[in-house]
Amino acid sequence: MKGLKITVVVNPTAANGITAKRWPEIAALMKKEGLSFDTLMTAAPEHATELTRQALQKGCDLVVSVGGDGTHNEVVNGFFTPDGPVRPEAQLGFISMGTGSDLIKTLQIPKEPAAAIKHLLESPPREIDVGRLSFMSYRGGKEIRYFINIAGLGLDGDTVDRVNRTSKALGGFVSFLWGTMASLLLYRNQEMAIIVDAKPVFDGPVTVVAVANGRYFGGGMCIAPHAQMADGLFDIIIMHSLTKPNFIVNLPKVYRGSHLTHPNCIALRGQKVTVQTEQALLNLDGEQPGRGPVEVELLPLALRVKA
Repeated sequence: MKGLKITVVVNPTAANGITAKRWPEIAALMKKEGLSFDTLMTAAPEHATELTRQALQKGCDLVVSVGGDGTHNEVVNGFFTPDGPVRPEAQLGFISMGTGSDLIKTLQIPKEPAAAIKHLLESPPREIDVGRLSFMSYRGGKEIRYFINIAGLGLDGDTVDRVNRTSKALGGFVSFLWGTMASLLLYRNQEMAIIVDAKPVFDGPVTVVAVANGRYFGGGMCIAPHAQMADGLFDIIIMHSLTKPNFIVNLPKVYRGSHLTHPNCIALRGQKVTVQTEQALLNLDGEQPGRGPVEVELLPLALRVKA
């Protein structure tokens, strides 16, 4: 990594502020490994996107995202504009400090910062697929966002909305499990018409639909156990028409990734997904930026990551 111009984008509020407390230790570990870098601290939602884009426009070769899955998503968005990549040859690395830390599970990046830094140093860059998503933003009208893990609609959107309004002090697994159970009490299956690669695949009441590039969401749920991040395909998982008792009984299977054989689960693959729905909330890499309807398209091997 000698000669690379490195920028580290840090979200100090990630993990309930623990990231701010641990950043001096993490920075010292990186310097001990011989890394020279600029540090940029986020100060508001979506600031990481702006900081990343500015760093890349100034010639940065490697951006390291320090924060949770939401921070990583913001940094990914800094690599792109509506017209395409900002700096195609640039690389992205991760030190995960968030509550759920679902992205690094598929990328097989260690959670502990010291081990993550070693991984960053030793892993060659590889290209992965990226999702480009159009949705209805709370700011009004359609918005475009990018993602590399999972975009989902339905119960997971309600759950992320609820969890993000709590302290998450109990950690990812407990916070998201509590959020799922609490949301389930009020959630009603949403009517959705789902089209994959121009073919209608489902029209009816949906509990959860996940358009997956990675395997995990919701603090460790293995929603798409066969997803590969560089195969040129999304794994689309549709869990439909589930009653509350049936969902609760089968929730352990979702954590294990053994739910795909359930009669109310549809699993398929594709490159373009349209979900027609007016009310369902969106989960985008652990954030809740809006609602349906959504259009998702896959950009094959569009991002270089150190993983």
